[in-house]
Amino acid sequence: MEIKIEKIIRSKRKTIGLQITENGAMIVRAPFQVSEEVILKVIEKHRGWIEKKKQEIEKRVKSFPEKKFTADEDFLYLGRSYKLKIVDEQKEPFIFNDAFFLSKDALPFAREIFIKWYKKEAYKKIYERTSEFAQKYGFRYNKINITNAERRWGSCSPNGNLNFSWRLIMAPLPVIDYVVVHELAHLCIKNHSKSFWAKVKSIMPDYEKHEKWLKENGYLLKL
Repeated sequence: MEIKIEKIIRSKRKTIGLQITENGAMIVRAPFQVSEEVILKVIEKHRGWIEKKKQEIEKRVKSFPEKKFTADEDFLYLGRSYKLKIVDEQKEPFIFNDAFFLSKDALPFAREIFIKWYKKEAYKKIYERTSEFAQKYGFRYNKINITNAERRWGSCSPNGNLNFSWRLIMAPLPVIDYVVVHELAHLCIKNHSKSFWAKVKSIMPDYEKHEKWLKENGYLLKL
């Protein structure tokens, strides 16, 4: 079986690192001078581990099917699960009040309605948390954008724009805070060097457990 490489990220690191994302994609981190031939040899050496990880992900995805927007189906918001209620008489097509209430008439557009609501909530919450951390720790950013990214939770552009996936609003607040802090730190340090992680840790000493949660549970943050 051919193992497809999604992306090769080169840096000043000294070793080759392999990562299988929650979507089953292969990310390779390698030193600048290492050839693709050497990378392929490392991948072949770790073929057993790679195939095992991919099988685990496939099994996990099958156990978490795509949303069908049916009554009493569970949807995440800030790390908690809430039921969907389909209602006959409701003036607004969509209301959140300790459960998601969707008008029966709006059912054909349920996915679009959910995404629109999640995006609005993501912007509000992420703007609030980013502003708070920036003010407290002296970061200056340009603006915040909410994206449709499925694999990239956040990014920082060269001109100081911070980009965040709307899917983050489904994660627990400390996990959102971790991604916010991660991208704010990139305003000062553009790479993932030791000094970058030291900066993140100085703001969020327990960041590793939130990073781990995202790696292990990121597949849940989808519709």
